[in-house]
Amino acid sequence: MDARDQSAFPRACRQLASDADPRIGKLEERRITPVIPSRKNRRDPRKVSFRLYKNRNIIERFFARLKQFKGIATRYDKLKSTFFAALQLVFAIIGIN
Repeated sequence: MDARDQSAFPRACRQLASDADPRIGKLEERRITPVIPSRKNRRDPRKVSFRLYKNRNIIERFFARLKQFKGIATRYDKLKSTFFAALQLVFAIIGIN
């Protein structure tokens, strides 16, 4: 069993395109709570924690913003300490903005 199959990732956060019963069924078989909002035209909409969905969106936007910094995305620095220093600087810049 993979570490991801454990309860380390208890929720799956997917886009609206993933609102398909087979995919949701597979997640529930693995005891993963899907945080996928139902489409508007779904006959029986599922209950979704929109607080968790909002948190997923914040994290997704943060990583998208982090990828804008080319040195971080490609990890130009050879030393781990230099890379982490650059990473902390980028976190500070993102936090200020």
